[in-house]
Amino acid sequence: MTDRVAVVTAGGSGMGAAAARRLAADGFKVAILSSSGKGEALAQELGGLGITGSNQKVEDLEQLVSATMARFGRIDVLVNSAGHGPRAPILEITDAQWHTGLDVYLMNVIRPTRLIAPIMADQKGGAIINISTAWAFEPAANFPTSAVFRAGLAAYTKLFADQYAPHNVRMNNVLPGWIDSLPATEERRASVPLGRYGKSEEIAATIAFLASEGAGYITGQNIKVDGGLMRSSV
Repeated sequence: MTDRVAVVTAGGSGMGAAAARRLAADGFKVAILSSSGKGEALAQELGGLGITGSNQKVEDLEQLVSATMARFGRIDVLVNSAGHGPRAPILEITDAQWHTGLDVYLMNVIRPTRLIAPIMADQKGGAIINISTAWAFEPAANFPTSAVFRAGLAAYTKLFADQYAPHNVRMNNVLPGWIDSLPATEERRASVPLGRYGKSEEIAATIAFLASEGAGYITGQNIKVDGGLMRSSV
């Protein structure tokens, strides 16, 4: 059987790193991009490929893809994680900060997808999973750039799913709520029906399912993993 290969961007820590660990445990060869160098160290630990670079730089993403193809010969899964964008009262966010939010929360998906989706289409299969936010459809004032651009990501995901479904290339978004990679407060914990913060490993498990053959009929979806925090029908 051909080894399955997963690429994880912004995978040096938090949910991205948890996803890389879980996919490696599930038998994937992993390639990790991280600006901190932590992703390169994690990839070495997992027997994979690590590149120190930014998902905001096309040349770094091109290096990641070319190195992955040179080493493994295919890409079956792409996990798009993200850093943290600007936060401020909405009228105080500058043009430059909005553009940074665009880079962090939407272009972080568009850039690597542009490079990797054609590879998956040629292979006649692949899965792209984007780590979004539970507040994509019910925005919170304390995460303004995240909410705005991840609402845009939902639209992009639906458009992509329509176009690439005939090639058996799927795209879905995972929408985490309060996760243990974030600072914990009692107020936030109390707002969650399950009464606790989620674990990065629980997000990773959802990503692993969406990457699996068992999720082969799921595309264009926004899947909440938030302890019941958001209960709308969107």
